[in-house]
Amino acid sequence: MDKKEIFSKIKNKKKIILLLIVLIIAFIGLYIYTREGESKEVVLYGNVDIRQVSLSFNASERIDIMYVEEGDTVKKGQLLASLDTENLLLQIEKSKAKIEAQKYVVLRLKNGTRPKEISQQLSKLNAAKAEAENARILLQRVQSAHAASDGLSVSKQEIDDARSRVKVTSAQVKEANDAYQLSAAGPRKEDIAEAEAELKAAMAELAIQEYQLSQAELRSPVDGVVRSRLQEPGDMASPQRATYLLALNEKKWIRAYIQETQLEIVKPGMEVDIYIDGYSDSPIKGQVGYISSVAEFTPKTVQTEELRTSLLYEIRVYVDDNKDVLRMGMPATIKIPRPVDPVTGSLNTKEQFL
Repeated sequence: MDKKEIFSKIKNKKKIILLLIVLIIAFIGLYIYTREGESKEVVLYGNVDIRQVSLSFNASERIDIMYVEEGDTVKKGQLLASLDTENLLLQIEKSKAKIEAQKYVVLRLKNGTRPKEISQQLSKLNAAKAEAENARILLQRVQSAHAASDGLSVSKQEIDDARSRVKVTSAQVKEANDAYQLSAAGPRKEDIAEAEAELKAAMAELAIQEYQLSQAELRSPVDGVVRSRLQEPGDMASPQRATYLLALNEKKWIRAYIQETQLEIVKPGMEVDIYIDGYSDSPIKGQVGYISSVAEFTPKTVQTEELRTSLLYEIRVYVDDNKDVLRMGMPATIKIPRPVDPVTGSLNTKEQFL
């Protein structure tokens, strides 16, 4: 073997060794890059969502005064607006007067007839009896005179008039006697019951009017912030038209979307960190409270491998915003830690996690 062949083989071996070294270095670099690029947490991006309530009056009347503006913080029970109640107040005064009068009617019926009234009816009865007795005596005298004079001194017309007078006075005695008996017996139970029923109806009408008066004030049902002032003084309020839109200070949440391949990482109840602009150094603690069972953005019937791995599912992370820094629609970043193998200390794969 000559020198040229020896040098050629040595040169080829060097190339092979150099190529192997390059491949080893590339493999090591790729491994390091892959290990370093494998994040220890899942990062999601979402927006703050807040419960809202539309407040409207439970009565139809013109708005008189509005006490709060957009952006104002309100407390539970705080007065927000009131209606014009002048007409309603007049109706209430009228109902109160009606009730007062009806109370006296009931009291009068329950107390019965006064003794003086009974005595007055008795006097009328005695007077009617005396008048009837006088008419009877007069009739007897006319009849006697007619018989004694054979009709010459007293005519038949005078006798008829005397008889009519007896009938009239007898009827007056009966009428006076009935009036006396009614006065002595007092009011009927049915009359008392009717008067009491009318009193209850008047009191119920007053209660309705007082309830309507209470509904003329719009108060906040919870603590919150006024988002929108939808009406102004002078507008006609109604139950169908909202006056204020209130953002509640109760539990807020972050609405985000997660890929199908990351579903195994997120579990209901797990704690996560939430970052918002301006507070990046101090994360807000949150808790996963809802994971949608329905995919978003792609038809449910699509079953290709490419699209199945790109399906997104809605999740909600609930936050106790004690410092009240979260606002409706504010962008937020959610960081969810990946599971770590307790033995190797490496991040679990999908197969290991399942």
